[in-house]
Amino acid sequence: MVRVGVHVSIAGSIAKAVERAQGIGCDTFQIFSRNPRGWAAKPLAAADADAFRAALAASGIAPVVDHMPYLPNLASSKDEPYERSVLALGDELVRAEALGIPFVVTHLGHHLGAGSDAGEARVIAALDLVMTSAPPGVTLLVENTAGEKNSVGSSFASIARILEGCACPGRIGVCLDTCHAFGAGYDLRSRDGVEETLAAFDDTIGLELLRALHCNDSKGALGSGLDRHEHVGLGAIGEEGFRLLLHRPEFADLPFICETPEDGRRDGAGNIAKVRELAA
Repeated sequence: MVRVGVHVSIAGSIAKAVERAQGIGCDTFQIFSRNPRGWAAKPLAAADADAFRAALAASGIAPVVDHMPYLPNLASSKDEPYERSVLALGDELVRAEALGIPFVVTHLGHHLGAGSDAGEARVIAALDLVMTSAPPGVTLLVENTAGEKNSVGSSFASIARILEGCACPGRIGVCLDTCHAFGAGYDLRSRDGVEETLAAFDDTIGLELLRALHCNDSKGALGSGLDRHEHVGLGAIGEEGFRLLLHRPEFADLPFICETPEDGRRDGAGNIAKVRELAA
């Protein structure tokens, strides 16, 4: 029985996200705890956090995933945005703890031309700064990127180097985005491709560190470097690729989060239904 959900809006109040997730049949879901397109964030009111926790407990949905906003860049070579990014990540982990959310997903960012080695070093330093004082009940999940220019973490080897370099390795896991992996050149369309991709992940990172999946098809071709999500089964990965992934025993207890479009072809509930159909 696959555990599947979507990214849910917190418009109106953060507790309403739970009601929305229930309304479309989520077993799990993801949120932004604040405006994802700005640096400033109002402090999370205790009453709002309590209401979210209560609604979540009553729903039986678990686990919930909190996603970092878009602006932070943990690989930045520029000091001012880098420092703001570190502070934003630390704050997000505290917010997740207040909400009773066990996972925070973060993109690793772009090195802005400084080179992959420099970008990875900046990410390692940022994670060390944050995780040494992070709430103990929250695990940080680093997300693979799609291979776009100057990105950090597109290859499994890059993520492995970052995790190996961190001082708090037990506090950090991985969220595997299928669209990003495909864009970075990992073939997920066939049995052989899935086998090779997961073997590469296990050899470099270790499947035991995989804690969540972003279940997104790709509008871009294999190795295109494009981060453009498509409805599950309607993109370049296709239904067979997702069927194979959904039947992997290693993923049986992991949350699958769809970050897919909402348009005339399908909505969030439709993607949840498609995932369950392929898993069955």
